[in-house]
Amino acid sequence: MCVEGSVPTEAEGVYCMIGGRTSLDILKEVSANAKAVIAWGSCASNGCVQSAKPNPTGATPIHKLLKGVPLIKVPGCPPIGEVMAGVLVHIITFGTLPELDGIGRPKAFYSKRVHDTCYRRPFYDAGLFVETFDDDNAKKGYCLYKVGCKGPTTYNACAVTKWNNGTSYPIQSGHGCFGCSEENYWDAGALYLRNQPFPGFGIESDADKVGVGAAIATGVGLAAHAVMTNIRKSKIINELIKEGKESEKDL
Repeated sequence: MCVEGSVPTEAEGVYCMIGGRTSLDILKEVSANAKAVIAWGSCASNGCVQSAKPNPTGATPIHKLLKGVPLIKVPGCPPIGEVMAGVLVHIITFGTLPELDGIGRPKAFYSKRVHDTCYRRPFYDAGLFVETFDDDNAKKGYCLYKVGCKGPTTYNACAVTKWNNGTSYPIQSGHGCFGCSEENYWDAGALYLRNQPFPGFGIESDADKVGVGAAIATGVGLAAHAVMTNIRKSKIINELIKEGKESEKDL
């Protein structure tokens, strides 16, 4: 059974009824004997914009409404067509559900972050970022992290599979990742912390500083080791001298 969209639960489900029956009633009936339920897209998988605060309709993702039924989440707004097809082909071919991650997404497509396979990743590692969407860095294709890209916290196959027969994906088109395959991404977007102090090391401009810092840290470590070694040696020597004097007294 494939389900698209979240299910409204407030006001006894009157926001979406068919033939006098609520969406929730129909969902439970149709899914009862299903081999598996596939939640297509972010609305069905995580609620998406419909469940964003204040969520007056009580829009709820499928996994919070169905219990005891095998469920696969295929999030994305929209999900990638080839990913949708891949999930169905796996079930039809092998008769089993694909291996899922901790929140029910197929690992074949959601095991890596968008950041891990992004072609702009080298710029992130080099500390080269777009500061505004119309600056020279944007024209050079630098990393979009500082203008809100959620690639480092989003798991999806966007950078590998892409959309429209592999034509492009949001980052390639010049806009940062929205994080649409993650839970509560719509509300979390308003709180996403940008301009973090930790992205990249700036290795192209600060390699010398990094090297000097590492050398200093190594030197400090060696010095500390030498001091501690000498302290231990002095302690051992003093103990031996003390033992020698006590032996002389006994004689």
